[in-house]
Amino acid sequence: MSKKSRAQARKKRHFRVRRTISGTAGKPRLNVFRSLTDIYAQLIDDEAGHTLVSASSIDGQLRKSMKGKNKTEQARAVGEELAKRAQDQGIKAVVFDRGGFRFAGRVKALADGAREEGLEF
Repeated sequence: MSKKSRAQARKKRHFRVRRTISGTAGKPRLNVFRSLTDIYAQLIDDEAGHTLVSASSIDGQLRKSMKGKNKTEQARAVGEELAKRAQDQGIKAVVFDRGGFRFAGRVKALADGAREEGLEF
């Protein structure tokens, strides 16, 4: 029996969730990816296979405001910015996809930031 890496286990969890979750143009999928240093979020229309809106902690507009913040505060800021960009595109409701990560810490902070700015999920 071979031991799976943490990344393989996360991918397996993500695929299991993706069997039931799918985004449309009217209600896109809010996908979250978290690396050791940064966090990325995008709204995806799975029917067309397009990313509608994205934001990350390495984004040019957000990078300047990330100085001096811890990773959780950065994740909240990314969620808030994503929600603002989504509302500019006319998107109000999304389906949340945590990407196989636990809904805690940075993933939860990003979700809370997006909800505070008016994104519904």
